[in-house]
Amino acid sequence: MSQIFDFLFGQYATYDTLDIVLELIAAIFTIASVVYSKQNNVLVFPTGMICTAIFVYLLLKWGLLGDMMINGYYFIMSVYGWYIWTQKVDGVAVTPITSATKKEHLLSVVIFITSAIFVYVVYIIFDKIEHWTSYVDMITTGIFFVGMWLMARRKIENWIYWIIGDIITVPLYFYKGLTFSSILYFALTIIAIFGYLAWKKSLDKSPVIA
Repeated sequence: MSQIFDFLFGQYATYDTLDIVLELIAAIFTIASVVYSKQNNVLVFPTGMICTAIFVYLLLKWGLLGDMMINGYYFIMSVYGWYIWTQKVDGVAVTPITSATKKEHLLSVVIFITSAIFVYVVYIIFDKIEHWTSYVDMITTGIFFVGMWLMARRKIENWIYWIIGDIITVPLYFYKGLTFSSILYFALTIIAIFGYLAWKKSLDKSPVIA
């Protein structure tokens, strides 16, 4: 049992206690944010802003520049999404769950490529490409950038990007020794699947918008 524990959490022996506590707090708020998103609740954004602010600090310290920028972008997009989701006309929300248009799918591809290239350039500038995980980090950055943009616009496809990105991130973080975060992303994968199903059910009940 002790060998299993050391395998999973042994790397934390060299971490500052504050960093471990912050990672756990960020994990709790991350789960809360995704749960609120699944429920189509605007609280997804304030809870998300707390966890992303913490992860920006931690990921910068851990050298995962792509993921750090993802969380910085999440913070900004949370402000944007909070504004979009709370827009009302005569007291009624006017941003329903919808499917992405052809234009939005095209923009998603552009966002993915642009963000991945941007992270690559950042890695080059700071001479941080030390392992194949850096390239995986670039890919997940692009995926999550698209997912957050689509979520802010209340597009159901955002869940597909979250699921793909989470599945890639689980082994990546475990390999990097971030066990708590790896477990977190495994939980987020499950929640994202249910989130997609919940949003699809809501979308199927909504009238078609021409």
